[in-house]
Amino acid sequence: MLNFFKKIKSALSKTRDFLSSKIRSLFSSPWNEETFNKLEQILYEADIGTTVTHEFIEDLKIFLRKKPEATGDEILAQMRAFAGQILATPPKIQPKTGKPLVFLIVGINGSGKTTSIAKLAHLLKSEGKKVLLAAGDTFRAGAIDQLTLWADRLQIDIVKAKPGSDPSSVAFDALTAAQSRGADAILIDTAGRLQNKTDLMQELEKICRVCNKVIPGSPHEIILVLDATLGQNAVEQARIFHKFTPLTGILMAKLDGSAKGGALLPIYRELGIPIRWIGLGEKIDDLAPFSAPDYVASLFE
Repeated sequence: MLNFFKKIKSALSKTRDFLSSKIRSLFSSPWNEETFNKLEQILYEADIGTTVTHEFIEDLKIFLRKKPEATGDEILAQMRAFAGQILATPPKIQPKTGKPLVFLIVGINGSGKTTSIAKLAHLLKSEGKKVLLAAGDTFRAGAIDQLTLWADRLQIDIVKAKPGSDPSSVAFDALTAAQSRGADAILIDTAGRLQNKTDLMQELEKICRVCNKVIPGSPHEIILVLDATLGQNAVEQARIFHKFTPLTGILMAKLDGSAKGGALLPIYRELGIPIRWIGLGEKIDDLAPFSAPDYVASLFE
């Protein structure tokens, strides 16, 4: 776990350097109302979002009225504690369990979805689970090819069909195969189109109906892959997908390439969706289970 903490700390270095240095500098002089206006801008730029930013500022005002001579380190410690309180709130959604455990993976094209599926498959396999992949993004031939390549590298079974095939038929075949092969977990890729939200909703609903028909209660997990570099756009994507198909978890990819790592806070604060995994780099093992204490310790230092 120490190695994971080091990776998380490294991945959040851009966000942390931006936040910590600016906040320390801001409170190096006596503070006033203008100080909080500037702090508001700093938090916006880290994509912490309007609601959570205002909550941070109100909490900090209360703290500073009690301790007006607080140092920059003490202020960062208070902000770290407040972020921890947000993430310590019990999630609004609880995932179901089952065997085989069926994961439906959603997200827009370019979010790092297919690579994240491979990383998650590798993580599950390293835990001793037998994993099966389903190439349900039949809209793009490249997505099928990419997932097939990963399956070969990881020596994991994959179920796929020709480009343009019905994604729900791929899901049906995958779940049937998983049952016959004794798989512990199935990861179903899906198309990442948001241009026509109605089509997306109907496609995902159909896949879910087929999954439930083959394995009652599935999909047990609906995981949204988000690109951390998108900041507030990632928050909006979470809102849209959660509206169409209730999510059980978030996988935040590309956290290592972003100075907007604060976006996890408004997503959790607003939607209460558990943050399950975070992508910490480009290697296959650069995926870590999300740890709220490690995250806030790495964010405000």
